[in-house]
Amino acid sequence: MKQFGLIGYPLSHSFSKKYFSEKFTKEEIKGCSYELYELSSLAGFRQWMEGVKNLNGLNVTIPYKQEVIPFLDRLDDKAKAIGAVNVIKKENDGTFTGYNSDYHGFKRSLEQFLGDAKPSRALVLGTGGASKAVVVALQDLNIVPQYVSRTAGHGVIAYDELTPAILSTHALIINTSPVGMYPHVDQCPAIPYEQLGSGHYLYDLVYNPAETLFMKKGLERGVKAKNGLDMLVLQAEKAWEIWNS
Repeated sequence: MKQFGLIGYPLSHSFSKKYFSEKFTKEEIKGCSYELYELSSLAGFRQWMEGVKNLNGLNVTIPYKQEVIPFLDRLDDKAKAIGAVNVIKKENDGTFTGYNSDYHGFKRSLEQFLGDAKPSRALVLGTGGASKAVVVALQDLNIVPQYVSRTAGHGVIAYDELTPAILSTHALIINTSPVGMYPHVDQCPAIPYEQLGSGHYLYDLVYNPAETLFMKKGLERGVKAKNGLDMLVLQAEKAWEIWNS
């Protein structure tokens, strides 16, 4: 039996177990199991990983995409450049390598979403682990990213600094924060939605609900909007490829 799973806290929002369990059934993949491991901290995490029977690989979600790095033996080049990990592979020699499949999932999904549109600048809402993959993918697509958070800092502007001029020059807005995720469906990032127009593209990494309040408020202003489900499927398939390479 090959064991796979997801670590994070909390995991009430996760689709991973359902996705991989259905994949194993649909594709007649024998001898594999996928579990949710809700860990309230990473204390003793290395020993925990080594103790999971038949462990082959893990996915990593909020809030551990950066915290998990010191427990690993190595990172692949893209995970190293991003500074965040969402896939761990147990190698044949018992060591652990970190990867980032969020990058691959987001980049491919965004290219499909934008089509021939070529925004030159993007606002990235949130500064957590998922945002790191988004920023590197944007840079690789020659889109200049600008971090936005509740408080300003080095390379980061605050939500209350979003002027009409900034909104008019940043056609793409990506929510990488968990704001608006089920069950908090009545919440959304605090951007000035009244300044949005038909030339804007809103991409929400949240996929539950399928139409977040962030998306709904944008759609009411004529924007094009997309949730994170495609990204999630693409990154999951990339994770499977990594585990079996």
